[in-house]
Amino acid sequence: MMAGDAQAVARTQQRVEELCAAAIRALAGERELHFRARRLHRGPRVLPIFGPHLMPSVEHDDFDSFRGAADGMALRLRHSDAALHRSLVPADATRRWVFELLEQIRVEALVPPAMPGVAHNLRHRFERWSLAFHHAGGTDGAKGLLLYTVAQICRSRVSGEPVTEATEDLLEATRAGIVPQIGHALAGLKRERGNQARYAVHARAIADWVGEQLEAAAAEAGARAPDEDEAKDVREHRFGLLMDFDAEADDGIASVEAGTPRPLDDAAGGYRVFTTAYDREVRAASLARRELLVEYRARLDERIAAQGVNVARLARELQRLLALPATDGWDDGQEEGRIDGRRLATLVASPAERRLFRSERVAPTADCVAALLIDCSGSMRQHIESVAMLADVLLRAFEQAGVATELLGFTTGGWNGGRALRDWNRAGRPPQPGRLNEALHLVFKDADTPWRRARRDIAALLKADLFREGIDGEALDWACQRLEAREARRRLLFVVSDGCPMDSATALANGEHYLDQHLREVVARRERDGRVAIHGIGVGLDLSPYYARCQALDLRAPPGNRVFREVLDLIAGRRRR
Repeated sequence: MMAGDAQAVARTQQRVEELCAAAIRALAGERELHFRARRLHRGPRVLPIFGPHLMPSVEHDDFDSFRGAADGMALRLRHSDAALHRSLVPADATRRWVFELLEQIRVEALVPPAMPGVAHNLRHRFERWSLAFHHAGGTDGAKGLLLYTVAQICRSRVSGEPVTEATEDLLEATRAGIVPQIGHALAGLKRERGNQARYAVHARAIADWVGEQLEAAAAEAGARAPDEDEAKDVREHRFGLLMDFDAEADDGIASVEAGTPRPLDDAAGGYRVFTTAYDREVRAASLARRELLVEYRARLDERIAAQGVNVARLARELQRLLALPATDGWDDGQEEGRIDGRRLATLVASPAERRLFRSERVAPTADCVAALLIDCSGSMRQHIESVAMLADVLLRAFEQAGVATELLGFTTGGWNGGRALRDWNRAGRPPQPGRLNEALHLVFKDADTPWRRARRDIAALLKADLFREGIDGEALDWACQRLEAREARRRLLFVVSDGCPMDSATALANGEHYLDQHLREVVARRERDGRVAIHGIGVGLDLSPYYARCQALDLRAPPGNRVFREVLDLIAGRRRR
């Protein structure tokens, strides 16, 4: 997939998930439901995958499929007792798949008659999933055909709707063979669909029968264990995570390739740094010649002017979002308010005088500090002109709104470990050394310097040779510490990145996801602490595996007013994932 296509898919996925999350919250009656990393969450906790047909793909399915999946999830939360379901679910993987699907079919059959649109969405989604499985070759084998037939006839019996018309003839022989075997249980499903516990007895009977048939077929053919065989068939044919309803979804959507969460405490005492001897915090402008910065600034100004961004309007919007009422002195000579003792003599001299009062002047004030933390890793180099324009405009708008701002960056002092890796090799390459590179933290603009004085320094973002590798977790901690040192009621941090942390030397010595896990832990700790509100801005990628509040921006074209509107939505909390 091309980079531009990946960005478009990521943004479409994000928009669709926001709409679906709103629909799920409304139908389920739960405020804490939201999507994050393509999975439905209740607050910070990820929810199980309720059924194989509830995982549509932006690349293969239409919007009605996503609405159907969302309605199915909402009905599951509304009509199914999760604790009771967990106590009844079979341990065997094949039987569990059938049992999970039958419970999902039950709750979907409980859609109220007053909601015909929901019923249409559910039917549409199930049909699209059925056809996708069939056209992918899933019904070519006996095992896939058996599972498919069971899914079709059970849903038809419980919901009263016909089986998928395009595959009705294909099912006929298999249906004729299995209905006499499970006919009593099928009748029980329809009869008891309003009672989860009694329904589960019949669902379990069907699940056990299907499991026995597949085990017998595998034994007769001398095949490998049916769990492994079915899992392979399902993943190949997009039948839908047959054996692991609790695993993370993987639907090919452009998202950060984050590793499986695992505490770093398991790896030799948690996150470590082999040496800090070469770590630096520097003013970015000191790394470039003055003439070069002047040239960069002129280029940046020219590009920003060409976009026609309304900075004043953006500043007003930011002030509305961030400002709170604060007293700002007194207005004298008022006809009502508090008596002004200084004007009592006027009352004696002129008894008709009414302007003897004073009132407190209240003005909106943004008691806030904001920082932009730019990922200066090598992959960001291709986006840096757009990122620099985004940062420069945001800094100006924040300042006009009365918000103090910082522009920070992070990279490494060398490629592939630099001097830290050299020292590790000299020390005999001890195992699990921790971070193996020179952390370089860049200050393009500090909070005490106004934008006008920092204009030239900001242009150092365009210096291409600053971009090396990225150690995100430590940089995030550093930026938060700088914000916490400021006296402000509200602290905002925006992390602008196009992917996960990467330092090749650290990954080779500690494991591929070492820095990835550290970033997760830093974000989780900082979000729990709550002193800094952290927002992820993904450059064409979904950063929700890391950040609860994030937004993917399409920066293939220079940022215009639409992009800044999306940043405002993120600040306002309308982009929580």
